[in-house]
Amino acid sequence: MTTANPLFVEYIRVSTQKQGRSGLGLEAQQKMIADHIAGVGGKIVGQFVEVESGSRHENRPELRKALAMARKLKATLIVAKLDRLARNVAFVSALLDTPGVEFRAADFPNASRMMIQLLAVFGEYERDMIGKRTKDALAARKARGFALGNIANLNQGQSDIAEQNKAKAAAEAERLRPIIEHARRAGHTSVRALAAHLNDRGYTTERGSSWHPTSIARVLARLDGRREVAVVA
Repeated sequence: MTTANPLFVEYIRVSTQKQGRSGLGLEAQQKMIADHIAGVGGKIVGQFVEVESGSRHENRPELRKALAMARKLKATLIVAKLDRLARNVAFVSALLDTPGVEFRAADFPNASRMMIQLLAVFGEYERDMIGKRTKDALAARKARGFALGNIANLNQGQSDIAEQNKAKAAAEAERLRPIIEHARRAGHTSVRALAAHLNDRGYTTERGSSWHPTSIARVLARLDGRREVAVVA
């Protein structure tokens, strides 16, 4: 970055619902990025938060938006830690090869392209080893006579379907928790303001629809553990 006041687009990924719920993962990453940008006299021109599994590198809508903004504004895409971005060599390589976008990790601001790729290799190896250990543990448990369950049983009966839909809605609410908390800290506190903010930033519902005050209120009710939904301007 050669400009006197470099521009940055912040991309944060929270990989689990637990991290999203506690806010620790989100806040820690924000601090790392803020400290780095303050150190170089830069300016944040965009902020994007993504909540999903680290292995789902093919589904990163917020990353795509962050890259598009960085390209348009000639800004640098910045993440807190490289391992928060992805544990996949091909994905990191594709990111580095995105034309017109510089990339930086706050924990390795001077990392070369080769160093970033090597770190991704080690990250992918660690992810694969975790998966192998999990499979081995399940196989050993099954060999000792423990039943591991039958996924087909989940699809029996209307009550099961209702429970699945309920769980799906709860998971969607948790996915949005850090995004909503981030928006609230920015001053968007009412359901109408939150709906407008999410729509302006390109967020959609799970079905791809725009957000409305009522749908935001439902999400907030799920996050608060309430059954009643009240729309407050």
